[in-house]
Amino acid sequence: MFSVTVRDHIMIAHSFRGEVFGPAQRLHGATFLVDATFRREQLDDDNIVVDIGLATQELGAVVAELNYRNLDNEPDFAGINTSTEFLAKVIADRLAERIEKGALGEGARGIAAIGVTLHESHVAWASYERAL
Repeated sequence: MFSVTVRDHIMIAHSFRGEVFGPAQRLHGATFLVDATFRREQLDDDNIVVDIGLATQELGAVVAELNYRNLDNEPDFAGINTSTEFLAKVIADRLAERIEKGALGEGARGIAAIGVTLHESHVAWASYERAL
């Protein structure tokens, strides 16, 4: 399996419900490095996994929808604990939608899977991977 990873970052605010979250039940900020990995079994006709420029651009557009937002106030996330794992899935799903619409080019339609990793710090991160 071939893969290409592009990176961006987001800064958000949010709070959690549930004793398991301890002090994170209060409003707090988080800054994440965001890695999006595109995988495919065979390279396309240009011998690439995906156009890195388009992948970077589209990842940037997806994270811009979340950046500098208090996710507690976003209608899409009403009543949801926006955990790192959950946000990784949101970003992966939104990238998949962009691939389906052709935003990453026709060659990207051969991508078999997307993985998104959100790095909370140098010692903790969470990922989500989905097939296309």
